[in-house]
Amino acid sequence: MSLGCPKNLVDSEVMMGLLARAGAEITNDASDADVIVVNTCSFIESAQQESVNTILEMARHKTEGRAQKLVVAGCLVERYRNDIQRDIPEVDAVVGTGELEAILSAAGIAGPASAPESGPFVILNSRPEGDARAAQGRFSRTEWQGAVADLPNYLYDETTPRLLAGPKHSAYIKIAEGCDHPCTFCIIPQLRGQFRSRRFESVIAEAEQLVAAGTLELTLIGQDTTCYGEDLGLKDGLAMLLERLAQIQDVRWVRFLYAYPNKVTTRLLEAIASHEKICSYMDVPLQHSSPNVLKLMRRGAGAEIFLKSIEKMRRIVPDITLRTTFIVGFPGETERDFEELCDFVRAAEFDWLGAFGYSDQEGAKAHALDAKVPTREIEQRRKKLMQIQKQISRRKKRSLVGKEFDLLLEGPSEETDLLWEGRTVMHAPEIDGTVFINDAPDGIELRAGDFHRCRITKAHDYDLQASIL
Repeated sequence: MSLGCPKNLVDSEVMMGLLARAGAEITNDASDADVIVVNTCSFIESAQQESVNTILEMARHKTEGRAQKLVVAGCLVERYRNDIQRDIPEVDAVVGTGELEAILSAAGIAGPASAPESGPFVILNSRPEGDARAAQGRFSRTEWQGAVADLPNYLYDETTPRLLAGPKHSAYIKIAEGCDHPCTFCIIPQLRGQFRSRRFESVIAEAEQLVAAGTLELTLIGQDTTCYGEDLGLKDGLAMLLERLAQIQDVRWVRFLYAYPNKVTTRLLEAIASHEKICSYMDVPLQHSSPNVLKLMRRGAGAEIFLKSIEKMRRIVPDITLRTTFIVGFPGETERDFEELCDFVRAAEFDWLGAFGYSDQEGAKAHALDAKVPTREIEQRRKKLMQIQKQISRRKKRSLVGKEFDLLLEGPSEETDLLWEGRTVMHAPEIDGTVFINDAPDGIELRAGDFHRCRITKAHDYDLQASIL
C-alpha cells in the first residue's frame, strides 16, 4: 500500500535505483534488512501521523531486530527535519525531497563503485504489517514545531537509475516537480519547491527506456502536469509531450494525472482526441464549486465556469472519462456553499469523484482562517456528497453493461483466486475502480500485463465484471 502519492513512489524508485547501482540488495521485508529507509508523506494530518507511526514501528527493528540503520526520507523531513532527529534517536539520517542522491551517504555507501557497509536494504513506501498505534503513546507529532528547510530544487533525469516498485507493464514518469499555485489549503510548494519542468528530451528518453524494458502504460505525473514546459518557454508543452510519447511504437497507453482546471487548453483536448494511444481520461481536481469557497482557497472560478469547461471537454473528446476531487468543510464553507457543491456534482456527473474532509495544516494559509467547520459536520457533508456520487456512479456503470473495451490484466484478485483483475482506459492505476474477470475462453492463458478485448457483463457501484472475448 503506497504511503503518499505517485510522486512519492517515483522518489522511492529513484532511491532504490541509486542504492541498487551502488551494490545494495533491495528487500521489501523489514525484518531482513540491515538498513531501513522510510519514505514519508506530510500532505494532511492523517498522512503525517501514519508516517510517524511507520517510523516508530521500523525503529523496533533496530532495538529488537537486525537493522543497523534507520533513514527517514520524503515530505515529513522537509517539515520536521530537526524534530525527527531530536525526538527519535533511532533515526540515523534524514533525506529531504530535494536530496535523493544523499540516500547513499545516509545509508552508509560512499558512491556507486563502493560496496555497502551492510545489506540488504528495504525502502518502505508503505505502512508495515501490524498495528503501529501502540507507538503513538511514546511520541506525538503534534508536539513538533516544524521549520521548512531551503526549498528543494532537485530533478531526476533519464540517466538517474530507477528500480520500479510495481509491475513493469505500468510505470509513472514524473515530468515536473514543485508547484507555484497559491492554494491556501496546500503546503506542497513548501515541501517540494517551486514548479520546474524536466527537459522535453529527458522525458522522452526515459519513456523510451521504460518501453524498451516492457512498460506498456505510461502515466505522467506532477503537481500540475498542465503547466508542463511553461518554465521552459513551451506553449502547450503537455500536448506536445503527449503527442511525441504516442509515437513510441510499443507503448499502448499514455495518460496524465492532475490537470489544473484553467490550464486545460483546446490544443490539449485535441491531442487527446486525435491519438488512440493517449487515454481519453482527465483528472481535474476542482476542490469546490462555490465561488465563495474557491475565493477563500485562492483558486477562483465556480460551478458555471466549470460546467462550461466540462461541456467543452466532452464535446471535443466525446468518450472522455472525468475524475475530480473536492474538499468539504473548508473554513468559511456555509451550508449554502455545500449545497451548491452538491448541486454541481449532480449536474456534472463525473465518472470518478473523491471527497476529502478539510485537514487543518500548520504552514498553510487556510490555517489562519476563521469560521472553522466542526469535524463532525465535515464528515457528515463528506458522506452526503459521496452518497450523491455513488448514485451517479451506479447509473454510469450500469450503462456500460454489454459494451466492449480493451482491458489490461493486472493479476489475480486479492479477494478470491477465482477472479482476475484488470483496468480499461477509464481506470487510472491504483485510484479508480476495478474490472473483475470471471470468464475467459478455453485456451487463453491469463498473464499480468497482457491486453485483451472484453465485454462488460455486470456493474456494481464502482466496480465492473467482464468476460474476455
